[in-house]
Amino acid sequence: MQSLVQILMLILDVVWFFVIAHVIMSWLINFQVLNTRQEFVAQIWYGLNRILEPLYGRVRRILPPMQGIDLAPLVVLLAIIAIRIVVQNNAPALY
Repeated sequence: MQSLVQILMLILDVVWFFVIAHVIMSWLINFQVLNTRQEFVAQIWYGLNRILEPLYGRVRRILPPMQGIDLAPLVVLLAIIAIRIVVQNNAPALY
């Protein structure tokens, strides 16, 4: 059971990294530091969007429209933190 908890924590860490990378990359694209016409940047951006859009889409359906402000990444990060806390606090009961 300890292995499953560690695998879950690893998956949460990877999703955390993807969300942070997506947020930073969106800022860099919006401030025109990165250009999506470059093939490498476009591929990374497309890949991150494909990975994270199922998570963001569910959150966006719940959140009210915010006129240009996307709070979905923040909610996903908060959910990851909450899941990590629950798993870490209940991990000893699973052994």
